[in-house]
Amino acid sequence: MAGSDERKKRRRRLKVAHPERCIGCLSCMFACSRINTGRASLDRSAIRVKTQGGLEGDFAVVICRACKDPPCVRACPRGALEKRENGRVVFKRELCDGCGACAEACLIRAISIDAEGKAIKCKHCGACVAFCPHGVLEMEEVEE
Repeated sequence: MAGSDERKKRRRRLKVAHPERCIGCLSCMFACSRINTGRASLDRSAIRVKTQGGLEGDFAVVICRACKDPPCVRACPRGALEKRENGRVVFKRELCDGCGACAEACLIRAISIDAEGKAIKCKHCGACVAFCPHGVLEMEEVEE
């Protein structure tokens, strides 16, 4: 196809579009863990809602930003995180030994280690978007 090589490919990633709307209900976290692990657990969620300034402060939603040059991939000694040609970072749970190097390398602390000693990283599936009652989260298209 002549024109298809000239068109840029697109992929979707999760975006915190309206952080000021977050009320800290944690629906996104429960949805993430339930849909991706089969258990509704805040500890197993790849998205984090944190308070800034205690109970009276604002909420911060922390998700993987899908870095162009992801430090988590470089830090993983086992190759459990792999950057694909399309820019997506894929987590291979079976290779993870739970050393935590990826979590330490993540500049925004979007990766955590679960109770089983494995990394938890957002895969940009968008499951949380539908469960946010205030439209904080969106899926956006990005060029590869």
